[in-house]
Amino acid sequence: MSVKTPVPQDEVVGRRIRARRLQLGLSQQALGDALGISYQQVQKYEKGVSRIGAGRLQQVAKILAVPVSLFFDEKIGGSEEGKEVLAFLDTPHSLRLVQAFARMPDRFIQQRIVQFVEQSAASISAIQQEISMLIA
Repeated sequence: MSVKTPVPQDEVVGRRIRARRLQLGLSQQALGDALGISYQQVQKYEKGVSRIGAGRLQQVAKILAVPVSLFFDEKIGGSEEGKEVLAFLDTPHSLRLVQAFARMPDRFIQQRIVQFVEQSAASISAIQQEISMLIA
């Protein structure tokens, strides 16, 4: 019998678990304790190194208060933009940024920050395209 090795979908499921866990402000230790496993095992699930069984995934969904389908819904990670968002959540600064943003009590300021970041990203993209055209 062959060893069950992780597949790309395992990484997607893991990133979605991590994103929801962080959204709720849970540590890997807290999630592990609720599941009766070590934080290291939670880490392996989140990185997609270890496959997560159906029963365990059901437990995770219950603890994180989401339907199991959230971990598989193509609308979340199927598009390129969705993949970029999930990749961003794997960066060291993403948690700090999300936590700081969530602490801002004024929704108008949050909206303005989002607009600023979107405009900055659009400007950078335009500059990169111009440079590419000059080089080509």
